[in-house]
Formats: sequence, structure tokens, C-alpha cells
Amino acid sequence: MLVLLAVHAAAALVAPLLVRSLGRTAFVGLALVPAAAFAWILTQLPAVLGGQAHGEGFTWIPALGVEVAVRLDPLSAMLSLLVTGVGALVVLYCARYFTPSSGGLPRFAGVLLAFAGAMLALVWADDVVMLYVCWELTTIFSFLLVGQDAHKRASRAAAMQALTVTAAGGLTMLVGLVILAEAAGSYRLSAIVAAGPTLGGAAVTAGVVCVLVGALSKSALIPFHFWLPSAMAAPTPVSAFLHAAAMVKAGVYLVLRFAPGFADDAGWRPVIAIAAALTMLLGGIVAARQTDLKLLLAHGTVSQLGFMLLLAGAGTRDAALAAAGLVVAHALFKSALFLTVGVIDRCAGTRDLRELSGLARRAPVLAVVGTLAAASMAGIPPLFGFVTKEGAFEAFLHRAYGPWAGVLLAVVVLGSVLTVAYSARFVLGAFTDVFTTGGRSEWIRPGALFLAAPAVLGLASLVAGFAVGPITPLLTGYADTLAASYPTPLQLKLWPGFTVALGLSALAIVLGLLLALPRVIEPLSRVRPLNAVRSEVTWRALVHAVEKGALRVTVQTQRGSLQVVLCTVLGVLLLGPGVVLVASGALSEIRVDRFADSPAQVVAALLAVVSTVAAARAKRRLAAVLLVGGLGYAVAVIFALAGAPDVALTQALVETMTLVVVVLVLRRLPADITEHHTPARRWARLAIAAPIGVLVALLGATALGSRTAEPVSRAFPSQAYGFGAGQNVVNVTLVDIRAWDTIGELSVLLAAATGVASLVFLDRRTGTPPGARRRRRAPVGPGPVAGSGWLRGPTLERLARQLRPGPRVTERTLLLEVVTRLVFPTIMVLSIYFLFAGHNAPGGGFAGGLLAGLALVVRYVAGGRYELGEAAPVEAGTLLGAGLLLAGLSGAAGLLLGGEVLQTYVIEGDVPVLGHVKFVSSLVFDVGVYLIVVGLVLDILRSLGAELDRLGDTPGPSNSPTRPSGQEVPA
Repeated sequence: MLVLLAVHAAAALVAPLLVRSLGRTAFVGLALVPAAAFAWILTQLPAVLGGQAHGEGFTWIPALGVEVAVRLDPLSAMLSLLVTGVGALVVLYCARYFTPSSGGLPRFAGVLLAFAGAMLALVWADDVVMLYVCWELTTIFSFLLVGQDAHKRASRAAAMQALTVTAAGGLTMLVGLVILAEAAGSYRLSAIVAAGPTLGGAAVTAGVVCVLVGALSKSALIPFHFWLPSAMAAPTPVSAFLHAAAMVKAGVYLVLRFAPGFADDAGWRPVIAIAAALTMLLGGIVAARQTDLKLLLAHGTVSQLGFMLLLAGAGTRDAALAAAGLVVAHALFKSALFLTVGVIDRCAGTRDLRELSGLARRAPVLAVVGTLAAASMAGIPPLFGFVTKEGAFEAFLHRAYGPWAGVLLAVVVLGSVLTVAYSARFVLGAFTDVFTTGGRSEWIRPGALFLAAPAVLGLASLVAGFAVGPITPLLTGYADTLAASYPTPLQLKLWPGFTVALGLSALAIVLGLLLALPRVIEPLSRVRPLNAVRSEVTWRALVHAVEKGALRVTVQTQRGSLQVVLCTVLGVLLLGPGVVLVASGALSEIRVDRFADSPAQVVAALLAVVSTVAAARAKRRLAAVLLVGGLGYAVAVIFALAGAPDVALTQALVETMTLVVVVLVLRRLPADITEHHTPARRWARLAIAAPIGVLVALLGATALGSRTAEPVSRAFPSQAYGFGAGQNVVNVTLVDIRAWDTIGELSVLLAAATGVASLVFLDRRTGTPPGARRRRRAPVGPGPVAGSGWLRGPTLERLARQLRPGPRVTERTLLLEVVTRLVFPTIMVLSIYFLFAGHNAPGGGFAGGLLAGLALVVRYVAGGRYELGEAAPVEAGTLLGAGLLLAGLSGAAGLLLGGEVLQTYVIEGDVPVLGHVKFVSSLVFDVGVYLIVVGLVLDILRSLGAELDRLGDTPGPSNSPTRPSGQEVPA
């Protein structure tokens, strides 16, 4: 089972590459992945139905008792057969639904396979944490699939709405799962359900209600029903898979899974009965009014989900059997109908039943398939939908929901009437001229592969009706886990005999067909439905209110003044922790054992104080920044004197890089800051700054004096070599002992780089240099630079031509540019040395990356954005992505070698020429850090530096001019 999930994950990663190389035909091969899972599940059915549940797993988070545990029992086997079977046909269908010019197809293929794997893992999960993770994965992948056409506003809005509603429901469900897991004393799903009948109390009831909220939101029941019709903005294969056979069934599955243990809880039946009954009626009413075939099916799906959950929540054996049968029937006929609509939309160019004409004659195969599926949805014999609807009527006649069975049976009959009505409306509107108001619609004949998936699913509804006997054991395997509510157990049959349920079915069919007549349905379609619950209107009002409230809060709190924001934050710090620190009496415990370790530290501290005071009194922005930099360098000296050369080196490099970045920003700001330094403002700032400085010092001293436990870091020096095979404790800590922290920091760096670039670039990252790609050159004649006597040789001649000055000759310094190019390789070599030597000496990936970044800074300062482009002919995003990928892969390598994630391994031996070599696997992690830091610096230089130069049409720090005509231009 875990292997099949891994295969789905691998297929999701490979799918984009296959689609890029093979086009839409790649979907034919990708369909084999869910098809293989379908075949494997079929081989396990005899054992599963014999009572031998198949389980696998391993410990995920030992400290919390969380496992990756999967289990195949009759219920999960039934759902996983639907997910894989329908999924394989939908993936195959994509090979012809999309055109060769469809945009975003590689990403779509990967996300669709990933969703299939996540949904399969969800129905197999036997750990509540794994269940929740897979639940939210389906939510995220659904968001990406619904928003496939991102250029359309409707798709973006529908995706965001679906994500918000289902994710909020999922978080609520998580609370309920944790409550029930703690009450049962186990996070195993099977153990929680088994312990359910013995649990009770208000906490358990609250947990049950929270779980039901998650189920109702996922399966689009009132008051969450509005997101599903909006999600029809997704491509039709997404609607057929997610919204007919897979994702929306997750809520039904959750109710079916928990029903044996918690159906008798006080909060169970009332919540489900009210929401499901209202949803069934409301969905049917709205569906019967639709003219868009896809929206008709969407609202019909909402109604059918209410029907399924009404049966699943009854908590009786007969209702569970009918619910399981309806889940299978609905997946078959509704996915067939959605795929049929997809064919109609592609070949006729419309889904509006008022514009379709004569499709029954021009597409007889499609008409037969669509009619069979619609008849199964309406419950017409001998299709499987009829069998399950008969079972549903019998379940309510067998006292499902006890005294409320009669009322709910009336609701189900009325809902069935509406189902027949919109099913007939679908057939008449799609394949006849009954509702046509225009001329003859165009039609492009679909190919056999395009019709294969809907034909198989449509015929399956017919075959399943006759094969109800072989199918029943799979359904009863789950249903028999619930208590019987009637002496004679329900049996699903194609011909049940002349019973009350058969009479109700006949009544529903007759009334539904009458309701579907144009003379009846058209006047009703113009009447506003009885929407007692206007959830979508409420949702939009809520979203608008939140946005408006957020805007008001932002306007009131973010006044555009950094000084006001800082004063507010620091003032709260004084009034909060400051008051608590003084009131607690902790100041009396502060102990100062020694003032300083050496006189040099006192000198460095005095320099830091002088720099700070001078920076506060500076009148020019650049002077203030340089003085603050002096403070940073003084701190680096203190680190070095304290015996921390690695930290001192990093501090110095970070301080230098910070100075450069701030200077890049200062170019767009006024040089003078005296207008903001009035005496009144200076005293106000001092009134806050001085107490804050004292408070931070006291907090640091208090924290040091309050330590009672032995610091874990004291063991690091002795363990660094044995644990991480390195003598540099700082580097070993970063790439081995606390590697997870470093992974998080790398992600933050990546987000920071993306944020900086997003704030500066309007459409995409620019600044790609001449010489990187798509270079456009014009002949360059011998100019004064090329003819300079002191430059000799082809390499220097080419260098001279590249550095040929433009119109502003006086703004370029040729000597500086030449020297910079000569020094640049040396700095890069030194950065590589820091990278490789950092595990045993001062340095490491972070320090080496910063030094390489400073080398790029020097090139930029010397020659502007063109010189930067020559130095780094690569996109910053490529370096950032490659670095994070390399760091992640190095962590996964530990698992492949039989260890833990990010575990260090040492490879040692003799190599020709190099001699004895010792390779530590954490070096790969450090290389990832190096690439990310270099990518971050490059991104900042090209955004705050090169891009601002280009946008402002002004020279960079070196006042490099814009290249004249005939010179290289950036790609």
C-alpha cells in the first residue's frame, strides 16, 4: 500500500516532464498508475471480505505517537476502488479533452496525479494525524485544480472560495479528531471507532460535532453547499473526478467511518439529519432550474450528497448498506455525466441546453451513454441507481432515525422527485430539441478515446444493476459493522418485488417526469427557489466585512510612519515585559561575575557606544548607516576576542552585506535627514530608546542568571566530531545537530528573496545580463579603450571592448573595473575555500555564500548592472531553487542509507592524485546553503540595484551609463 502511494507521488513528479515531452498523449501512460492500484485492490478483495484487514505503516513522530499507518478494510476498499477506477478513466479522458495548445497542462497533470495519491492515502489512513494531513492535501490540490485557468477571475475566485471553506472545515475537524483521540487514548482511527460506544460526555459530543463540521464542509452540505457549484469553473475532468467520485466523497467517507462508534452520540443524528435533508431539497430545486448542463449536475451533486449523508448518518445497518450502494452508484453515473458534458462542451462549443440541438441524431453513442447515466441518477430500473434508491426507501421503512423516519422518508421521496425532474431535464436539454430556442448547434465528431471513459462509466451503471449480487458482499462488509434496526436485514436486489418502496419509486418517477415537462418546469424555473438559507450571500457579506474591517484597522494602525510603528511596538514592550520584570523582583537575582575578559573587549565596547551615539546624531543618511555598521563591526571584534572566530567572520560578512543593501535603498531617498531631527522629536525618541536599551540589557542579564538546567550546548564541542565528523562546532551545529532549524531558515531566506523581488519587479525578474543568453551584438570599432597601449592579447582586448565607455565617459572608472575583474576570481576561490573548509575551520556555506555575494557586489559597484550580468549569467531564482532542492535531497539521503533524515554519513578513502579524502555528506547540505545565499544576494542586487537603475534610467553606484546603441542589451 505504501509502495502504491509512493508510486503516485513519483508519477506526480514525473508527469510534468512527460507532458512537456509527449504532449497530452502522456495522459494515456499516466492512467496506468491509478489503474495498477485498482488492479492491486481487486486482488486483495477476497482476503478483505474474509475479515482480514490489510495494514502497513511505520512510526512518523515517536514522541507524539504519530504513525504513517494505512489499513484496507471493506469501507476503504470500496472508496479506493472508486478513486482509482474513476481516476484512471478520468486521466485517460484528459488525453483528448485538452487540446495541444492548452496552457498549464504539465502542472495540471502533476497536480491531478498528486490529488489521486492524496485521496487514496486519505481513505487508507488509520492514523488521525495522517488522515488530517491527507485531508488538507486534497484541499490544496483541489484549490490548484479548480484554479487551473488562473487567467480567469471566476476560476481564481472559485478556487479561493473552495480552499477557504474546506480548509476551515478541516481545521475544525482536526480539533474534533484530537478530542476523540485523547478520549480514546489512541490516535489509531480504528481504535478510536472501536472505543466510541464507551465514550461519553460533553467533550466527546463537542469532538463529534467538530468532526461533522469537517465532513459537511467537504461534502458541500448546508451551510457550506455554495462552494461546489462555484467550483464548476474547473475543467470538466476535475469536476468528474473531484466533485463526483473523490473529494466530495471524503465527507461521506468520514461519516461512514465514524458511524459505528459515534452514531448514538447526542450531537450526531440531529446535525446530520437537518443539514442533509435541507441540502437534498435545496440542491434538487436549484438543479431543476438550471440551463447550464454542468451547473445542473453540480447542484444535483449537492442534492445527492445530502441524500448520501442522510443515509450514512442514520447509524443503522440497513441505512449504511443503502448509503454504501449510493456512494458507488453516484460515482459511476455522476462522473459519466460530467464527462459527457465535457464532450458536449468541446464538440458543440456550448453547455447551454437552450442552444443544443439534434445531438441524439449526430452523436448516438454519446446520447445512449448520457441517457443511461441520467436514468441511473433518476433511479430508473434496471440500473444500479434504482437498486440503491430502493434500498434507501427500505432503510427508512426499517425505522432509520427512529421516530423521525417517516418525516425523513417524505423528504427523500420529494428529493427523488426532484432528481427525476433534473435528470429528465438533462437528457431532454442535451440530446433533444425540447428546450432549444436557437438554431442548429455545431458539432465536431469526437474520437473513440474521447468517448471511452464516459462510455465505460455509463455502461457500468447498467452492468452493476444486473451484477448487484457480486457487488453486495463489498457493501455488506461495512454495513454489518453497525447494529440492525429491523428484524429482517435489507438485501439489495434488482427486482425487490411489489413492495411499498417500489410504489414510492414509481410515484417519484411519475411526478418527476411530469415536473420535467416544459410547460411545468419553465414557469417554475422563473420562480425564485425557496432559499431559506442564502449561504453564498452570507459568505460574500462575511468576506466583504472582514476585508473592510481589515482595511479600517490597517488605516488606523499603519499610518505610513516607521517612527510611529516602532514607538508603538517598543512602548508595548516597556509596558508589558518591562513592568513584569520590575514587579516580579527578578532584578535582585542578577549577578555580574566579571565585567570583561580583557581590556580589548572594553575598547571594542567603547567603539560600539561611540558609533551608536554618533549614528543618533548624524545628519546625513549615509553617515548614519556607516556608523551603525561600525557598531556591527565592533560586535564582530567582541566575538573574535571571546574565542568565536566563526561567529565573528559571519557577523562581519553580514554587516558588510547589510551596509551594501541599505546603501542601494538609500540611493532613492533624500540624503539629508535633519528635517526629521527636530529637538522635540529627538527627546521623544530618547525617552523611548533609553529605557528600551536598559530593559534589553536587564532582560539578557536576568535570562543568564535564571538558568537552572545544564545547557545542552556544552556537550556540542565534545560531540561535534563524533556526531557530525567536524571540528567546527558552529558549522556542525548548523548542518547536523540543528539541521532542521537551518532548513527553516533557508525557507525564510527564500521567502525573503521572493518578497523583495515581488515588491520591485512588475512582471518578472529582469536584469539578465548581456552575455547570459539571447545576446544582441553590433560591430564595435576600435575605440580609445581598445587601442590602449597597456592592454595586450585577445583576452584583454575583448575585456577592453566590453568596458568601452558610453556617452558619460567621465562617470566610468576603467581602472576600477579592470582591477575588479582581476580580483573577482580570487574572492570566489576564497569563498569556495570557506565552503569546503567550514566543517573543520571558520567558514561554511553561509560565510562562503556571503563572500561570493560580496564579490558580486564589488562587480556591481564597479560597473553597474551590466557588469553584474557578466559576472553572474544565471537567474537568481535558479540558484535559490537549486540550493533548497539540494539541501532537501541531502536530508533525504539519510533515509536512503537506512538512517534518519539529515543524518550525516562519512565516506573516507584514498583517491588518486588527491590522496586520502574524507567526505562528509553534510557538505552537500552546506552547498545548498551556499547557493541560496548567493541567489539571495543576486536577487537583491538585481532588484534593489539593477532593476531600480533600469526603472529610474539612472546609473548604479559606479554611475555606469546606459549602454549606447550598438552595445549589448540585456535579454
